[in-house]
Parts: sequence; C-alpha cells; structure tokens
Amino acid sequence: MPASPSTARAINDRLALRLLQQEGPLTAGRLKQLTGLSRPTVADLVERLTAAGLIAVVGETGEQRRGPNAKVYGIVADRAHLAALDVRTEGVSVAVADLVGGVLAEASVPIGGDMGTGPAVEQAVTLVERVVKDAGADRLHTVGIGAPGLIDPSSGELRDSTGLPEWHRRFVATLQERLPHTRVRVENETNLAAVAEQRDGAARDRDTFVLLWLGHGTGAAVVLDGALRRGASGGTGEIGFLPVPGTAALPTSTDCEGGFHSLASSAAVLDLAAEYGVAAAAGQEVPAVGVVRAAAGVVREAVGRVRSAALPRQTGPLPEVPPSGSDPAARFLDALADRLAVGVASVVAILDPGCVVLGGEVGKAGGVELAARVQDRIARMTPLPTEVRVTTLGGGAVLRGALLSARDRAQEELFTPGEGLRLGRPDGGQGPSSPPPGRSVGVGRP
Repeated sequence: MPASPSTARAINDRLALRLLQQEGPLTAGRLKQLTGLSRPTVADLVERLTAAGLIAVVGETGEQRRGPNAKVYGIVADRAHLAALDVRTEGVSVAVADLVGGVLAEASVPIGGDMGTGPAVEQAVTLVERVVKDAGADRLHTVGIGAPGLIDPSSGELRDSTGLPEWHRRFVATLQERLPHTRVRVENETNLAAVAEQRDGAARDRDTFVLLWLGHGTGAAVVLDGALRRGASGGTGEIGFLPVPGTAALPTSTDCEGGFHSLASSAAVLDLAAEYGVAAAAGQEVPAVGVVRAAAGVVREAVGRVRSAALPRQTGPLPEVPPSGSDPAARFLDALADRLAVGVASVVAILDPGCVVLGGEVGKAGGVELAARVQDRIARMTPLPTEVRVTTLGGGAVLRGALLSARDRAQEELFTPGEGLRLGRPDGGQGPSSPPPGRSVGVGRP
C-alpha cells in the first residue's frame, strides 16, 4: 500500500533533517542528490522545515553554475539546548550543547565521600545550573545522565544499590524537580560509553562487540547486531558480580566484593601495582587525585617503563608481547592482564562478540600494551577469535554517550512532524502538545 501524502512528507522531512545532521549544511540541490527526491519535493520540504523553525539559510554557494548563488541550509542549532551528565562516585561532569551536539560549555566538580547527601546534591545541581548559564541557554530540552548501578527498566530510575552514594538517586530526583519541563533520561554509564565507542570511538566498524569498563569499578556493555542489550531487569553487563577464582569469598546480591570487581576495580589495580613495586608518579597518589586517576596513573607509569625498556615489534594491530623477565612493570601488566582475561573469557564464551574494547580511564592508560596481553591470553583460553581493542575515548566516553543519547532523544521529538514540527517555542519548553510537567525520567536509547 503506498504511503499517504502526509506520511510521505513526514518521511521526506526526517530524511532531510538526518542528512543535515550527518553532512552539515547543504544546498537544496545537494539534498536532491542525496535523497533522490524531485526538485519540487525538495523545495516543498525546505519550505516546511524553514517555516517550522528547524532549518535556516546559513550561507550561499556558487555551485559552479550560472545564475544567483544557491542558498545553503542548516539545522537551527539553538532551536533547543541539551545537557549531558557523567555522575561518578567521586564527582560530576556536565556539558551543555545545542541541538546538533555542539558543546557550548562544560565543567566538573569533585564530590568527596565525606560530604553529606544534602550538600553533595546541592553542589551537583548548582554545577548544572552554572554550566547552563555559561552556555547561554535559557532552558534545557533534554538531559542525558550516565550513572553507575542498575537502572529500573520500567521506571528508568536508579535502583538503591549498596556501595553507591545515596546522593546519586537524590540528585536525579532533585534535578527533575528543578527542571520540571525538561526530559531527563538516565542510563547506565557503561552502556552510554558503549554508545559513544560505537559511534565515535574504537568500535565504529563493529555491529557486535562488548565494552569492558575499567574505572572506579567494573562493568560491561553488550552490543549485538547494532543494538544495545540491557536484559530483563536492566542488569546486562554487571560483570563485577561475576564469581571468579582468586578471591576470598563469593559476591552477594548486594555486594560485588568477591566477584570480578575484586580483581579489576581501581582499588584492586592499585593493590596489585603495590605488590609489584609499581608506584604512581609524584602528585598522582590517591589522596591527591582520587582512586580512579591514581589507578590509571600506575598503569600508565608501567606502560611507560615497558615502552622505554624495549620498543615491541609491531606485527599487526597490536604489538607483540615481549618476555617480562624481571621487569616489575612488565610483570605487573602481565598480572593485570591475567585478571582481566578471566572476565573477558567468560563474556567471550557466552556471547562470542568477536571484539572486546577495554574502556574507562584504566583501559585507556593500559594502551595497546595491556590490550595485547589480554588478547594473547584470550587466544589461549578460547577457540573463539576475539580482537581486543583500546578505547579511543577513555573516561570521556560516558559524557559523550550521554550527549549523543540526549541529542537523539531531542531530535526524535523535534524532528517528528505533528510533534517536532508542531513546535512554536524556540526554547523547547512547555506548549500545548508538550508532555505534562512533573517527572519524565526514562531509560535513554542509543
């Protein structure tokens, strides 16, 4: 059955807007080439989108033809403003962007473990308000939040998890109260990092892969056939609870100590480094920079020593791993790779992803030296071919993923004829067809 005229117009409008997002400003002629639509159809959609305030003339080009210059159209970036938040155990990072994802302002604030819940929440909310002001945004259309822990798939809210600060859950609720007309979406931090790695990072050429997050704790995100998988209860990838050999006890339903977390968390990495006599550089100790940066620092220090000792022979995407000998730094990296391989091998045996990305601050610090060691061990432990890659985004992947998620959500609404094209308010605020005020928390999709 052929599409109705209104459906055809909606499809054409969304196609044009997606192209303008992906390609940047385009002329009507270029839109015609990329869409395959007729000139009159393109002229009509340009007129509709301009009238709706979604696109505007941003320049002109001669296009190597006679006659007047052709107008160049682009998405109206300030049609709505978005915010991305990376909520960690030790602090919060915030970025505010326009509708096309251009970052206008960003900042971070540390939040110590000795700070009470109320002051911590107020400090985090104040940071968001300050960054919004610095960006020159009057109102936020959508906020994407990445946070550790389990997200309830039915409500989209953070579950009350032992080991995570109470201020995390209070912060999300308080932020929604302060921004009653803003769409607030919460997603597990590792899932958002995987979104970023697939679209802008180490997994851009992969439809199926697993991201192993190595930060304050551990986590895994599973992408199969291009789709992020969350599981029945939203807990896919809670690899920190995986029972593993070499720990003193089994994890419990409320505590991942004794699981893979005990082998690969930042605290565990620091303890392992101390066993091998590898210390962080001066000024990079835990009291000065926090446990995550300290763990990344000792791994980076070990990698630097290994590189200085002998440049490895490059035989492919990853370097050949030389014998460790008596070098404490190399032996520390070997021991860390042994631990990581236990978790990776378990994931590979169940999912056969073909590719595992070592993410987070510690994964980034380990570089190809650590990735090569893990890949070498996986090749000996499983018959399933698995490439181990290094994150290209590091700890910044969560914030990037939150921004991509917020941008997608906002554009999905604003670019939908009958919904997005109904907008009469450039601030994206409450209107006759907008969702009612109040809580609007939900799980964000990549």
